Amino acid sequence: MGGRRAKYKQGPPAPLSDTRSSSKKLGKRKAEVDVDVDDIPDESTPRAVKRAKETKKQKQQPGIALDGSSDTSPSSREVSPDADVSMSKPNELWSSDEDETFGGEEWDGEEEEELGEEVTMGNMEKLSRALDAEAAREAELDLEEIQNAALAGEEDEDTGMEDDDEDGGEPFQLPTAEEREEEKQGVSDVQVVRRRMRHCVKVLGSFKKFAEKNRSRSEYVEQLLSDIANYYGYNDFLTDKLFQLFPVAEAIEFFEANEVPRPVTIRTNTLKTRRRDLAQGLINRGVNLEPIGKWTNVGLQVFESSVPIGATPEYLAGHYMLQAASSFLPVIALAPQPNERVLDMASAPGGKTTHIAALLQNTGHVYANDANKARTKSLAANVHRMGCKNVTICSYDGREFPKVMGGFDRVLLDAPCSGTGVISKDSSVKVNKSERDFQLLSHLQKQLILCAIDSVSAESKTGGYLVYSTCSVTVDENEAVVDYALRKRSNVKLVDTGLGFGREGFTKYRGKIFNPSVQLTRRFYPHVHNMDGFFVAKFKVEKRSKVQTVGKVADETDVKPPAAELDVGFDSEEDKAYIEEGKRRQIKAKGLRVPPRRKAE
Repeated sequence: MGGRRAKYKQGPPAPLSDTRSSSKKLGKRKAEVDVDVDDIPDESTPRAVKRAKETKKQKQQPGIALDGSSDTSPSSREVSPDADVSMSKPNELWSSDEDETFGGEEWDGEEEEELGEEVTMGNMEKLSRALDAEAAREAELDLEEIQNAALAGEEDEDTGMEDDDEDGGEPFQLPTAEEREEEKQGVSDVQVVRRRMRHCVKVLGSFKKFAEKNRSRSEYVEQLLSDIANYYGYNDFLTDKLFQLFPVAEAIEFFEANEVPRPVTIRTNTLKTRRRDLAQGLINRGVNLEPIGKWTNVGLQVFESSVPIGATPEYLAGHYMLQAASSFLPVIALAPQPNERVLDMASAPGGKTTHIAALLQNTGHVYANDANKARTKSLAANVHRMGCKNVTICSYDGREFPKVMGGFDRVLLDAPCSGTGVISKDSSVKVNKSERDFQLLSHLQKQLILCAIDSVSAESKTGGYLVYSTCSVTVDENEAVVDYALRKRSNVKLVDTGLGFGREGFTKYRGKIFNPSVQLTRRFYPHVHNMDGFFVAKFKVEKRSKVQTVGKVADETDVKPPAAELDVGFDSEEDKAYIEEGKRRQIKAKGLRVPPRRKAE
């Protein structure tokens, strides 16, 4: 066989030494021992069953062993773990003195053994497709195994919960109404109450599976509400009101999160320093801190401190403000621009006001108002300490502001609320709130939000926005107020808050249907976001559209004469003195200089 091809033909590889063991990995099927399908336990995986059947099928073929020899005795089929790998190859496919490499990668012969033919250039594509099909079947078996394992894990978890619910081998029994009343009068065992809460949560999660016979879902809900009120110290009204906001399991997480204090956070005053420099200075004083998150570039979370965090030289110099992380959110949503006129309708103690002033870079003007005159002292102290030079402090009822002053580019209304989002700070909310309180607060908030909308200038070129926020999680103080404002003021609409996290507001709640745009509002919970419960909504105030009468033309007879031309029977000269005196009283009430009275001519 001469010629050009024979000249460049590659010679056979060098034979392997008998003393050196092969570096090839042992194939899975060659290392299998004699396994009978009947001996496989019930919990075997589908893949193990398949392989065992293939092994048994090969054993049943006469005269052929797993190692390629004609001996069919069990001892000849067993492979020792210390035996040479070349001894486990099928002699029909591979020669003992050939290196098993293909395409630069090691080839263990397992695929050829399964396919039953030698790999050549002609059948390579066909064998590749067969291998792909085999890999797909293996993936299906893997998925089935994972699903079976997950189901088995759920069953084990249910079994574990059932074991936890048993005390001394006796099954759990739901107390009757009489037993529940007796327990309220006496002192209940905390461990028993907690175990009963867990049992009720489990039953309500899968009622058909775990509920007792002749017991309704309402009985379990009543028992769970009673245990929550008893265990966490809430009154019955507030327990039911907060429980209705969440699914059963999440409601327990919410009540539990209210027992844990929120992290201590501070806000960097960018008028005086940078966050990096502030963090380095506090670290040098023994403060352990880190940035809050990517959603704010001025917040720092304090883990521990060897010095009082509210009495450091940096604090006294106005480099930072002790402020909850949730209080950053309304100002971030407001996004004030330089040289704008901004109103903070309920500003004390000044955290949000100084944040607005910092974003304005001491340009424009910020009007910090608070109805409680005593709280304006702390507001003024923080404004001076933080170096805000564009802030004017006033004390008016927020409902008077459209008459007192208007035409603002942006307005922030952090309305007075029940404080159900800050129970971890003020535990008195658990017992001192009633249905009457929520009705009064909701009415006040509706009045304030309408006045805030009227205070915004719709003609503002850069603004025209209102942000409404509360530290409450109830729907009466949040979505219901926002929906009321949308119905009463046709020239406003909800816009995106610009906050990249938080849950959407409710558009439906216990039979109430709100405006679909209410989903643009954002809710924040202590058990989800590790901050105080908060609500943020952002409005865009537009110009009022003129209402045109369709199909009617105004006649001259329909046009009413001006009020000055109407003779209503009053003497203008006589009333002039009373009008001037009334104006003098208004000026004096505002604290302004009263002009002298005019002498009668």
